[in-house]
Amino acid sequence: MSDEKQTALRRLRFEVFRFNPEDEHSAPHTDVFEIDETPFMSLYIALSQIRETLDPGLQFDFACRSATCGSCGMMVNGRPALACRTLTADLPEDIQLYPLPTFKLIGDLSVDTGTWFREMAERTESWIHERMPFDPDATEERMSDDIAAAIYEGDRCIECGCCVASCGIANLDGEFLAAAGLNRIARFMMDPRDQRSEADWFEVVAGDQGVFGCVGMMACADVCPKELPLLEVYAYLRRRTLGARFVAKSDKRNTA
Repeated sequence: MSDEKQTALRRLRFEVFRFNPEDEHSAPHTDVFEIDETPFMSLYIALSQIRETLDPGLQFDFACRSATCGSCGMMVNGRPALACRTLTADLPEDIQLYPLPTFKLIGDLSVDTGTWFREMAERTESWIHERMPFDPDATEERMSDDIAAAIYEGDRCIECGCCVASCGIANLDGEFLAAAGLNRIARFMMDPRDQRSEADWFEVVAGDQGVFGCVGMMACADVCPKELPLLEVYAYLRRRTLGARFVAKSDKRNTA
């Protein structure tokens, strides 16, 4: 970032969405706050200053402040982003902040991503499916470095919900798994410890709510704060799913 951006400090104007769904007297509206920009100010710092000095009732989520917990996702000038890693120097003086769509609103800029991710994990059965009984005396099986690295890539998702909020299909169809769900499926599909068959995976990932429901706009990849290789994930899922369908048709013809 250039020194000019940090020395030319400005008066920032924030238009912030306000609504408390638990208060019957509350109505959706926006409030305007103005504060002076400081060097290396992030949206998290700005919102904290607004809450501390102007409106203690402002609701927004945060935890780690280092882009690892995914709590502070919100719409920043119409684009999903993490408040902790978005610098005001990279934004215009007028900043509009709204909650992420798709998720249940808790209040103001705070949304419930946890329920969506829990339901997604249950639908995709995001855990290792082992068909053999556990043997504590068995020799540990080694995993190739390439597969381990690919699994690690999928596990880097911080479940911030930015990809879900940016997805046009997810905003229209609440059952669509979106990038976060499809990434989770790919992570377990490539794990050699998971014993699910191709037919099992086909039931999970195929259909309009799975990988073939994606129209390929890839807004999810554009806004992912961890820059996950989502295009590669979708390509992998489509190859595996089409392969599973081909095998299923071949088996049906052979038994006919």
